[in-house]
Amino acid sequence: MKTQVVVKIALVGNPNTGKTSLFNQLTGLNQKVGNYPGITVDKKQGVCKISDNITAEITDLPGTYSINPTSLDETIVLDTLLNASNPSHPDLIIVVAEVENLKRNLLLFSQIKDLQIPTILVINMADQMGRKGISIDIEQLKKELDSEIILISARKNLGIDLLKKKLIEYKKWSTNPITTIAEKIDAPFFNDIKTKFPTTSVYKSWLLITQQKHCSFLSEEQQLKISSFRTNLEKIKKYQHKETIYRYQKINSILKKTYKVDKNKATDLRSKLDKILTHKVFGYIIFASILMLVFQSVFEWASYPMDLIDSMFAKLSEFAKLNLPSGVFTNLITEGVIPGVGGVLIFLPQIAILFLFISVLEETGYMSRVVFLMDKIMRKFGMSGKSVIPLISGTACAIPAIMASRNISGWKERLITILVTPFTTCSARLPVYAILISLIIPDKRVLGIFNLQGLTLMGLYLLGFTAAIGSAILLHHTLKINQKSLFIIEMPNYKLPSLKNVFYTVIEKSKAFIFGAGKIILALSIILWFLASTGPSSFQNARQQVTSIETNKSLSKTDLEHKIASYKLEHSYIGIMGKTIEPVIKPLGYDWKIGIALISSFAAREVFVGTLATIYNVESDHEETGTIKERMRAEINPITGEKVFNVATGMSLLIFYAFAMQCMGTLAIVKRETKSWKWPILQLVGMGVLAYISAFITFTIFN
Repeated sequence: MKTQVVVKIALVGNPNTGKTSLFNQLTGLNQKVGNYPGITVDKKQGVCKISDNITAEITDLPGTYSINPTSLDETIVLDTLLNASNPSHPDLIIVVAEVENLKRNLLLFSQIKDLQIPTILVINMADQMGRKGISIDIEQLKKELDSEIILISARKNLGIDLLKKKLIEYKKWSTNPITTIAEKIDAPFFNDIKTKFPTTSVYKSWLLITQQKHCSFLSEEQQLKISSFRTNLEKIKKYQHKETIYRYQKINSILKKTYKVDKNKATDLRSKLDKILTHKVFGYIIFASILMLVFQSVFEWASYPMDLIDSMFAKLSEFAKLNLPSGVFTNLITEGVIPGVGGVLIFLPQIAILFLFISVLEETGYMSRVVFLMDKIMRKFGMSGKSVIPLISGTACAIPAIMASRNISGWKERLITILVTPFTTCSARLPVYAILISLIIPDKRVLGIFNLQGLTLMGLYLLGFTAAIGSAILLHHTLKINQKSLFIIEMPNYKLPSLKNVFYTVIEKSKAFIFGAGKIILALSIILWFLASTGPSSFQNARQQVTSIETNKSLSKTDLEHKIASYKLEHSYIGIMGKTIEPVIKPLGYDWKIGIALISSFAAREVFVGTLATIYNVESDHEETGTIKERMRAEINPITGEKVFNVATGMSLLIFYAFAMQCMGTLAIVKRETKSWKWPILQLVGMGVLAYISAFITFTIFN
């Protein structure tokens, strides 16, 4: 039996080189997403079998233009490649370049090759060379770079098998540096470095000196040695500048011999499409039309699977009640766990469709055009053009969106972006919006084309974005911080979306929603069930109390049991909590049950529906179990005799959730990013007051 060997591979490259596509081709579904130790930045890792006895553990590092960090993402790349104690420190490195921007890509490759770790250059998008009029003399390029080079098309799965064969032979690859920067810059200085760091390559030692502040893994002895070279920081900066110039000179001389572009043979439509998609008028019309298509589809395509999941969980709960022995455990399963989990999974179709569209737009290269288009607007509101990226990312989740603001260099612009991003409608709001819209907005067509429910959802997204812009203007004129930053955006080539990449993205994001929200909701469902199923003495004597009250009324057994269940819920611990806050929320049109859902949804907004599902199932008699929608639609206000979820209350709730900061995770990440509790508290109070006042006005108007 052959001994299995595990090889660690780092996947490195500039943004938009197709690095993720290659990662997906190599690892397939054998991948996981975690966090780098100590920081909340995504770390993608996967496993690939490259031979019978060699398994590769591949780490997909964040996209970077240089090994010299200017952001947290680039610091991760530096730490992984320089820190030998890092769990992901590679045995070999795959640098991904792409045919059209080879010159820029080779700067990063030359830096990494000089670390003298076995490195292979993978030139992606080779299938587009003919269309772009590009030709590359691969054999000559291999000779000039003294490196292994493979031409691939990750999207079309071309060259992947050859790459795997090459990876097996990584110990035979040349690790000679491409450049001799020491001789070109200051030979005595670099000889001194070599003497002080005899066991480390010259270029790695040079990086440790120039990037000392980013190298937290250094020992005290190393720190002292490095400090002796940093006495003249101006000289260090000058040498770094010279290094970059020399590298590009070397790259230019190599590409003159190996890389040709014949524009007469090119058949590129990119410039023509850019003129339309980034047009000052048509660009916005096209973007708005795409948004409308997305929100129409979220309701149109998802309605059938949502109803199916809803009824399935209702039947599952009923089946469990009929077949499990009576007792506390059965009540927990049927009234807590099943309704709680069902309250999450019912929205999986809508969330999957939303991520499907976002993934397709990113894959085609259109999202970069949107960022460029919106940059002109964002600058007027005190934010950098780079702020568009967190705001758009916020439609998925505010937490990674806020972390994405790290690439904004100006503190004021970054702070404003952090504070307003939670207004953008995230996927956690979608379940709340979906259930309330389906209850209060008729499922009918406008102009015979547009679904009214889809238009309402789009309106809520636009409302959130408008609130973000309005808040940004207010903060721009309030915060007295004078700082500016530059905005640079790279326009990738247009591409047909890779079905494989889209599939993996939808699966990954859907899993994150299910397991991320699912853990919280399952735990809260159990807690809520316990609080709703127990209480003080008045709860324990519910049957006696109801029987004495209803003694003169001829109630059927079913009606009596329902009265007892309602009385018990009202006098349970959770009922007492709801009754306590009811006077505060009553002006918004909410009863004490909705109040409980509001409190519980501070953990995560999507918990709102799961909470109501649990409460209504606890209150229902044990003979009937309707779907979540049916239970909410049938809920009657005992005082007015009207439906609880009428238009006024439903619209009030929609507006409340559009503005309220109902996410503890977001508050925690804001504290972490701003290093102060001042800003998350300001968010919580400010957004809460705005949500309360807006919900009150909305209820008053519609009531």
